[in-house]
Amino acid sequence: MLQLAVILPTYNERKNISRMVARLDEALKGFEWEAIFVDDNSPDGTADEARRIAREDSRIRVIERIGRRGLASAAIEGMCAASAPIVAVMDADGQHDPSLLPQMYAAVTSGDYDVAYASRFAEGASTEAWGRPDRVKASGIANSIARRVTGVQLSDPMSGFFMLPATILRADAHRLSGVGFKILLDILATADEPLRVKELPLNFAARMEGESKLDRTVVFEFLIGLYDKWLGRIIPTRFALFGTVGALGVAVQFAILWFVLSVVLRERFVYGHWAVGETTFTIANTIAALTAMTFNFVLNNELTYADKRLRGFVPLVKGWAKFALTCSIGILSNIASADALKRMHINDVVAVLVGIVLAAVWNFALSSKFVWGKYG
Repeated sequence: MLQLAVILPTYNERKNISRMVARLDEALKGFEWEAIFVDDNSPDGTADEARRIAREDSRIRVIERIGRRGLASAAIEGMCAASAPIVAVMDADGQHDPSLLPQMYAAVTSGDYDVAYASRFAEGASTEAWGRPDRVKASGIANSIARRVTGVQLSDPMSGFFMLPATILRADAHRLSGVGFKILLDILATADEPLRVKELPLNFAARMEGESKLDRTVVFEFLIGLYDKWLGRIIPTRFALFGTVGALGVAVQFAILWFVLSVVLRERFVYGHWAVGETTFTIANTIAALTAMTFNFVLNNELTYADKRLRGFVPLVKGWAKFALTCSIGILSNIASADALKRMHINDVVAVLVGIVLAAVWNFALSSKFVWGKYG
């Protein structure tokens, strides 16, 4: 009878798949287990390699996700697809030690604990083999912030190596945010009743093959994951991110407007007005609005829609064109309303702000659907 399912989210881990299966086979002797590789359409053929192994080993399964990305959501999908009563999540790159799985299983099935997890900072743990003191320090800071915001008091709530009964996961799956990259923190912070946790020390290792998938957006993803648990039910996370990028775009629009009028045309700004004609102001504000739109597209693609990020020159150009098209009415309302208020002798700053606000909701609604959504 199947006892344990090990979920391994992957992205560009082709060279590590066979070695990880061998390590699982060695660590789980005497267990009836399955391994589910949840791959986010890796361009290096990770899913194909896992399928090749699965044809010879029925314990191996593959979920290849198209148009969806993110470690947390991959872990949730994998755990919900598992047939075993106990599910574990771990990395496929070799940094997590599979020999801890039997100890985790014993803890979870003992009746004394709901969750077992491996901590990089517990007594007896080590991160020396990782060879990245900078990331050790960063992880410590992130753990401290996570404890303060969520109230989860563990030595390593950011751990990605844990085990729990599938029933606990499925009971709260509909309430998990799936945002960011640390699913354990999401599970512990979502549970109505505190979960009993067994902590095991982990000797965190270096990757077997390949390069780390942690890029410049990881810190951002961590912060939005915390936001989603804290305020996401009040203001939807995606809208909050879009609005934050839009606020930065406001600063960009004003900066470009000032640059064109004050530096290029050398006009003076006196008592809330530039001493220019209406046509000159409209042209300058059009340049500023288009620049801000391009800025917003780039930042939204990298951060707000990181899980649906457009990659490559052609997709980016097409995405920018769609973004410009869907936002065109917003830009026109932005420019027209500002121009109308300018003609009414309203303060120029107020005129531009009103135009930006009127365009914001339109831009979010259509770009979400036609640029990064199902019509994108």
